[in-house]
Amino acid sequence: MPDATALDQATALIERAWDHPIEALEALAVRRLSNDPLLRAAMHIRSALIVTENAVTVYQERLHALPRPGHVPAFYALDRITKSALDLRVAQAESHAFLQAISHVVEAREAATAGSGSEVRLSQAAVARSGHAPHSAGQAPDQPAPSAAVGPSSPAPGPRR
Repeated sequence: MPDATALDQATALIERAWDHPIEALEALAVRRLSNDPLLRAAMHIRSALIVTENAVTVYQERLHALPRPGHVPAFYALDRITKSALDLRVAQAESHAFLQAISHVVEAREAATAGSGSEVRLSQAAVARSGHAPHSAGQAPDQPAPSAAVGPSSPAPGPRR
């Protein structure tokens, strides 16, 4: 896809990751806010990418319209050409950053759905330490979850005399 825009690439990434057309994913992201936060994040980033891609198009058109063949631009036109070129580069960089963000969200989704054993154990341990895990049968509900600290604990130093 050498001629594909960042928006086209992002759309293809999202459609491949969620295995649905983008129109269906847009409806899912709006309707089911709490079910898939990664889909919401990807669609939100894609919305920002749409705005940036529109800006890229505007700056490209402006940049192509300023210089005319066979015409030497006036001094003030050189400033406008330079500013338009700078604006175009910034918008292209933003588009690239949004595309990278979407690819990171897709990677996070793939990692979450793959769920290797060590990742699952780490997430379970983190939930247990946070106190949001269901209590085991031998643990009273008002007892805190065991801490994650490793090594011997030392008493707090008292005031020196």
